[in-house]
Amino acid sequence: MTSVEPGPVPPPHVASRWVRDIDRAGESLAGRLRGRATADRAMYALSEAGTHSSVWHGINLFDAVVGTVADRPHQRRQALRRSGIQIVEQAIVNGPVKMVFRRSRPGVITDHPHSLRAPRTSSFPSGHASAGFCAATLLAADLGHPVIWYGLATSVAWSRVHVGVHHPSDIVGGAMVGVTLAKLATRIWPPPSARRR
Repeated sequence: MTSVEPGPVPPPHVASRWVRDIDRAGESLAGRLRGRATADRAMYALSEAGTHSSVWHGINLFDAVVGTVADRPHQRRQALRRSGIQIVEQAIVNGPVKMVFRRSRPGVITDHPHSLRAPRTSSFPSGHASAGFCAATLLAADLGHPVIWYGLATSVAWSRVHVGVHHPSDIVGGAMVGVTLAKLATRIWPPPSARRR
């Protein structure tokens, strides 16, 4: 069974009552699944896949290759644009945004069943969640099938609570930041025209 040591209390500007309620409910749910072999394998794998937005850049790379092979330059440009936006999004979130909040990480899980890269940045907002929901917003706009993309983004984001490196409210905040930045980026850098060759 995975054991968790109490973590430091988050700063007052983050720990409002509704944030504490979200964290309490989310941690209760995560605690029921931790220590189950199948859940642990899936969550640690998803957490690793989300590191450095690997899963999202992989999807974009695959789409770009398909667009190149099928002689669909519009598809290739869309994929490269998505990855470009995500690089900027992660630089913003993992830089100035996290520096504003400086939230402490939750309690440390002392016996991780699988390998895990220890994060050193602020807990709020979750970079995995912001990247996932930014990617899902862009993918849904370009390729449709929003349930698939938002479902994958939610799974990657939740994995960070399961492995014990984020508070549930970090995930909610990250998701909101990711969607907001994706929509802002779309205004600044609109999708390429399908007619352009």
